[in-house]
Amino acid sequence: MPLNPTLLTLAHYLAGEFDNREQAIASPVWFVHLRLWQRPVPLFTEDSLTLFAEQANVLQPEQPYRQRLLRLSQNNLQGALQVQYYAFKDPHTVRGAGAKPDILQSLTPDQIELLPGCVLNIEQPQSFVFVAAPLPETPCYFRYNGEVRQVSLGFEARPGELISYDKGIDPETGTAIWGALMGPYRFTKRQDYLP
Repeated sequence: MPLNPTLLTLAHYLAGEFDNREQAIASPVWFVHLRLWQRPVPLFTEDSLTLFAEQANVLQPEQPYRQRLLRLSQNNLQGALQVQYYAFKDPHTVRGAGAKPDILQSLTPDQIELLPGCVLNIEQPQSFVFVAAPLPETPCYFRYNGEVRQVSLGFEARPGELISYDKGIDPETGTAIWGALMGPYRFTKRQDYLP
């Protein structure tokens, strides 16, 4: 089944190598200089497009973190676009795949797990802009090093730019503890991964 052209446009905006160099230079106290990779992977290709995401501090490129999958699809009931997040059962097996995509060639569905509350609805308030926001009253939880973690997800995507609102949340207090604490991270696309 051919994919929705709007879904393909969103995937094109999201797939690539990004960094927030300008933001990190302007506000080094509040924003770490990050590199973000979002690479297409051959999973769920029958009805969606899936991206492997990973990021690293530019000063420590050999220590990438936050490995995850974003499955972009169209909700069959409402026709709206959504992003469903998945975690890796063993993130070390794909660590570094942002910079070394050959690692992803043997990726299989049994290596990942669905994160049920980690879903974003996509709206397109204007041409060339996509806004992704979490479902109301649906917190996103995942396990990391044996502990339950919570994250608040969200982004805006446009040609050449990705604005990330992702924040780690203390599940007990509801306080943001990492990520976009002083405003969103503003990433500029440095390389396209889709034609």
